[in-house]
Amino acid sequence: MSNKIRFAKATDHDFYSTLNKRVDEYFSLNKLSKNANPMMIFKVFFYLLVLIAAYLVLILNSNPLWVQFMLWMVLGFFTAFIGLNISHDAIHGSLSRHKKVNSFLSYTFNIIGANAYMWSIMHNIVHHTYTNIQGHDEDIASVPLLRMSPHQKLMKIHRYQHLYALFFYGFGSLSWVFVKDYVKFFKKKIGNYDNKKHPRIEYFNLFFFKLVYYTIFLVLPLIFINALWWQVLLGFFVLHFCEGITMAVIFMLAHVVEETHFPLPNENGNLQNSWAVHQLYTTADFGRENNLLSFFCGGLNFQVEHHLFPRICHVHYKPISDIVKKTAEEYSLRYNANPSFRGAILSHIRLLKKLGNKEIAAVA
Repeated sequence: MSNKIRFAKATDHDFYSTLNKRVDEYFSLNKLSKNANPMMIFKVFFYLLVLIAAYLVLILNSNPLWVQFMLWMVLGFFTAFIGLNISHDAIHGSLSRHKKVNSFLSYTFNIIGANAYMWSIMHNIVHHTYTNIQGHDEDIASVPLLRMSPHQKLMKIHRYQHLYALFFYGFGSLSWVFVKDYVKFFKKKIGNYDNKKHPRIEYFNLFFFKLVYYTIFLVLPLIFINALWWQVLLGFFVLHFCEGITMAVIFMLAHVVEETHFPLPNENGNLQNSWAVHQLYTTADFGRENNLLSFFCGGLNFQVEHHLFPRICHVHYKPISDIVKKTAEEYSLRYNANPSFRGAILSHIRLLKKLGNKEIAAVA
């Protein structure tokens, strides 16, 4: 099989061309910017202020142990919310029309323990291009002992993966801040991406911001929190368990559900669909009418819209989702969407169970 992936060629009158025109018309007619609006500005301050407040209360107050663990949980969920709502949009360049603002806010990702530069490669370039393609999209092969694609090897332990998957998701961010970024940074290839050369400043950023993170969330708590060292470490683990589950579940419900496809290229590296149609078929929305869900998960319950328009701020995904759905239907293309968060969770669990018990057909 060829390592070079080629999507089917799009035409001037295809689905994506028509969709682009309609979405542009929506913003033009309503005189809206595709970037942040007042709600997005509120979200930036809200998430950052809650995180800072919870952190200061944790390390500067003499709190009962149960309160400490509640605060660790708040820190875990809000580091995830910052990553999903602020960092994600900033790294995509969709939060602001000003590059410097996006660049500045992208460093929130570094402050919560990840690396914005590596994420821009793994997510923006690799995942957004080769979504759900085995051997190229590493996001579907990133969790040990879990089979996320029908093209992955089936092992006996996978029979129980629908039972233990959620527990494993809780370790995702812990692995990210201590292992994943370092491994990926020095890996020669990530999917199809040549990862050999990095700007010198990124070597500094990787180690400097990791040190900043370890200092803020490990060293200072060990010094200032009125608790035993193992209780502080347990609190740090609780933070990451909450963060890991939150971020993993949002991704899984968008790409690893019964509705999504896991296509493979032919021996020449050619895929059946154009890039835009590929994004439609490998991605799913969920809970489209749940405003509270959208608020906390950075609009990523509108994952179809995000994959088709990653440079549009997530606060605009709900209104343009109707345009995407209508256009897909006009072109007789499937628009994947679970009506609720619960429905998407059940769909994910059912798929894990199918993938763990037998080989299932992969749809192109």
